[in-house]
Formats: sequence, structure tokens, C-alpha cells
Amino acid sequence: MAVQKLYAGGKLREMRKRLGLTQKAFSQKLGVSLPYLNQMENNNRPVSTGVVLALAHEFGFDVTELSTADSERMVIDMREALADPVFGDAAPSLADLRLVASNASSLARAFLELHRAYRQTHERLASLDEALGREDSALKPSPWEEVRDFFHYCDNYFDAIDRAAEHFAAPHGRRRDAEQAATEALERHGVTVTHPETPILRRFHDDRKSLQISAGASGPTRRFQLLHQLALITRNDLLEATLDLARFQTGEARAIAKIGLANYFAGAALMPYGAFQEAAEATRHDLERLADIFGASVEQVAHRLSTLQRPGAKGIPFFFVRVDQAGTITKRHSATRLQFARFGGACPLWNVHQAFETPGRFLRQLAETPDGERYFCLARDVSKPGGSFKAPVRRYAIGLGCDIAHAQRLVYADDLDLSNPQAFEPIGISCRICERRGCHQRSVPPLGRTLSIDANERRVLPYRID
Repeated sequence: MAVQKLYAGGKLREMRKRLGLTQKAFSQKLGVSLPYLNQMENNNRPVSTGVVLALAHEFGFDVTELSTADSERMVIDMREALADPVFGDAAPSLADLRLVASNASSLARAFLELHRAYRQTHERLASLDEALGREDSALKPSPWEEVRDFFHYCDNYFDAIDRAAEHFAAPHGRRRDAEQAATEALERHGVTVTHPETPILRRFHDDRKSLQISAGASGPTRRFQLLHQLALITRNDLLEATLDLARFQTGEARAIAKIGLANYFAGAALMPYGAFQEAAEATRHDLERLADIFGASVEQVAHRLSTLQRPGAKGIPFFFVRVDQAGTITKRHSATRLQFARFGGACPLWNVHQAFETPGRFLRQLAETPDGERYFCLARDVSKPGGSFKAPVRRYAIGLGCDIAHAQRLVYADDLDLSNPQAFEPIGISCRICERRGCHQRSVPPLGRTLSIDANERRVLPYRID
């Protein structure tokens, strides 16, 4: 497979401005000519190996900051947005989209925001008659999507919150029992913790400083909910400061995001960064062993692995996704080049959908995307009982994966032939932006392709993609 050149002009320019250096001064420190630096900053030339090494040596930069993952994420999002029929056949080329994502990221974000607003407006027109005459009929962005994009573009890592959680869980570098530490901390703040028989998982009465955690909650869930409430009570200022930076458009979005940040604190306190990363490497990322070591669930462990993005101490770049039985993505994050569709479900050829058929088992898959990138994918079903015979059981499937270059660091890949091209199954992201012609699971034609339709011939698909 050909080595991909690194075009990161926008990030290189941001680094220079952060240092307060002119192009001339920056080029001298990097040991390159001024015209060469100018060409790199404008993506006319790739960032050379010498420049990458100079950034690390001269300025102590984590060179993974130059990763094109964020640009690729924007490219995927723009391609999916441009699949909207409103654009007709006027979709820009993939090269043009990559140029915009690299050199004009603010323009790309503005376009995505505009398309999101258009979609919401279009969908709400169907119920416009109901809204007419009401004072609250003004169209607003979806709070859920606004929060999802916030976490998406923060790479699902919040340094200040992560470090605060780690300091709580391991104040002197040694990890404490999370449940005991959380309970004691809450008691120091005058909060009484009880475990009644109730279907409500967690309820906090602020007026009488009483926290109720359902007796039917599993151990990992109980610990997580204690830590969540602890974050809301003891780290409120930190959560609010992070929310201020997000500049949400609605109060609902801010409220949803605050829950998400408290969840982030809970996961980071249950699995503190340094200790968790060390254990992950020692166990070769065995999810079940990590769950046992940290008193967490398999889903919590998988999610935490995808957040190990601390500058200078990054773990394996993982993607993490959770889908329901209808194939709808309910959680998603990717630190890899693989990005997920903003709307709809994931590729049906991906093993995460098969996890429902084999409960309690890990499914492994070697997969290749249309751009030639190869991944190791792990999937498993996750059941969440309601705590009683009549309570409904929620069923999901989680997917965790990484670039094939990191697969040998995972215990799950031990007996797989990672060097055999025939072992990799073709997967995509979304049918609308997948260019594979012969896919037997395709649901809709790909963006920007003309179709040939012959009523006298029927193959797997009722059309041929030219």
C-alpha cells in the first residue's frame, strides 16, 4: 500500500501562530526556506519528515497533532451532506473537499452547520401548521445533534476534566477504590447515599442532600452513577467553564452536554488515564480483563479506550460505536481515519450488526474501506437489564477497532493473518458516499455516479453504476 503524504498546512499555520512567530522566524527554526514553509502552509507541498522531527525537537510538539483525522472527518461529513438531493449533480470532487477541509476548516464547519439547519427546517415544514401562531415556533437547531458534533470535533477528549478525574481517582499516583472514594467524597459534602428498590437508576434530592442509587443497578453502573453525581456536585465550575467554550445555541444543548461531560468525568475517574493506559498495554487491550481490573463494564472499557488522546501520551487511536437493533448509531467516535455517517446507520457489511446474532461473544473482522485503508474490528452485543422480571431489556452492539498497523498490540488479533489481502472484507461508511459498484447490500446509489437501468436485465441491484 502506498504511503500517504501528510498535508497539514492549516495545523502547521495554527502552530506557528500559537508560538507568535513570523513565517521567516518559524522557517529558520525548522531549518527550511521561507518559500518552502509557505508552500507547506498552503498545502502545495506535504509536510516533510525533517519538519516533523524539528517540530518535536525544537518545540516539543506531539507530532500526532498533525494527523489528518480531523480533516478526513470533515470530508466524510461534507460528502454525506452533499448527497442531499437538493445539491443535484453539483457535488465537488473528493480532492476539492479535502482542500477545503485542510485549508478552510471554518468554511467547512459553516457549510455543515448551514446544511444541518436546512435539514431541520425542511423536516419541520411538515408540521408547520401546528407551529403557526405560537410564540415558540421559531426553528432552532437540534440540541442532540449540536452536542454530538461538539464531542465529535473535540475528539472525545477533554484534558482538564480528564486530569481532574485522574487526580481524584489517584491523588498520589496510586488508584483508590472508586466506589468508596466517591461515597466518602459525597458524604464530606453532606450527601447521604442510599440504595432503595426503585426503577429510577439515580435520583439526587438537592434540598435534603440525598442521593438514591437503585439497588438493582449492576456494580459498574452503580459506581459510574456515583461518580457522575460527584462531578455535578464537586466539579460544577469546571463543567460550566468547558460548556462556556462550546457556545451552544440552546439551553437544551448545554444541559445535554453537561450530562455528557459529567459522564466523561465518571468514566475517567473509574478508569484513570495513566493507570488505565498502563493496564491496557499490559493486558494487550483485553476488554474483559480491563473490566475486571477497574470494576467497569465492557462497554465502559471500550468507550474509555477511544478517549486516550492526551497530548504526549496517546494510546492506540481507536474508533468506538454503539448501535441499536435497528442499526441506528447511538454513540460514535473515531480517532482513526474511519469516520461514521452523521445520519442513518452504519455499513451493513460491518460485523457490529452481526453481534446481535451471537450474544456474549466477541466477533473479529479484518475490513478494508473504499479508500484502501485496512482496520481490525471487534464487535460484541451489550444487554442492559432493567433490574426486574417485567422491566424491559435494552440491547445494543458495540464496535471497537483500529488501523491494522496497531492490531498486533491487541490480544484479539493473535491468530489472524494480518498480511493476507484476501482476509479483508470490503466495508463502507454510508451507501450514499460509498463508491463500491458490486456491493450486494447497497441500499441507495452512490453520490455523483450515473446509473444505467435496463428493464430487461436484473442483477443483484436493479441498476448498474457507471
